Amino acid sequence: MSVNVLAFHFPGLPQVGCAFQLRRDPAPDAPASGGNISFAVNGDPAENVLAARRGLAAGLHIAHWAELRQVHGDGLLFDPEPVAAEAQPVAEGDGMATDRPGLPLCIKTADCQPILLAHTGGRHIAALHVGWRGNRRGFPQSAVRRFCERYRLSPRDILAVRGPSLGPDRAEFIHFDTEWGEGFRPWFQPENRTVDLWGLTRHQLLEAGLEARHIFGVDICTASNPRLCFSHRRHPASGRQASLIWLRED
Repeated sequence: MSVNVLAFHFPGLPQVGCAFQLRRDPAPDAPASGGNISFAVNGDPAENVLAARRGLAAGLHIAHWAELRQVHGDGLLFDPEPVAAEAQPVAEGDGMATDRPGLPLCIKTADCQPILLAHTGGRHIAALHVGWRGNRRGFPQSAVRRFCERYRLSPRDILAVRGPSLGPDRAEFIHFDTEWGEGFRPWFQPENRTVDLWGLTRHQLLEAGLEARHIFGVDICTASNPRLCFSHRRHPASGRQASLIWLRED
């Protein structure tokens, strides 16, 4: 199976690769069609998932990647082990970091925000799965802090890109008061009961110490672009798309 990917290039860091998977030729009545890469999606046959994963690996010219069983928390795993395209992930968490060339870090999403981080030195990277619960926990801030502490980096030298995810007009929370709380009200639009998750994440990355000029976003709303993206908000049986970052080998 061939796959669609949107390549992203951090300015001045040719040694860091980034790719955001997009759906390819999805069937209108099959929410997991078009390249789902998650074995955990009910109703999508394993052979279809394998084909998508193998197609993604072949399209990016990679043999494997690191991957987690994502749990909507704030766990950050350093130097994860690679997972073959045919294998299911075992380790739990929602973020990974490494300084190992040739090991892509893979995040799976279907509305949540994939956030890819790279140090300006081009030798350290991280990948985060940030759902709204991750925003509420302050995962962008804590992940940047732990990433920098582990590798003795400065947050001012970290670059970040947020991939396709739920846009500001589609992130509805009808129970905002109980699910979020007063501290997040600046990003809440009461007239349509939505939360600007993109703006909140940018604020949290700034709070973590990143410079504004180092924060990028791929402003594609997953819920508003069914032919490009999987979206759990649009259909609970939705597939998952991949976001990857890696250090190129010499």
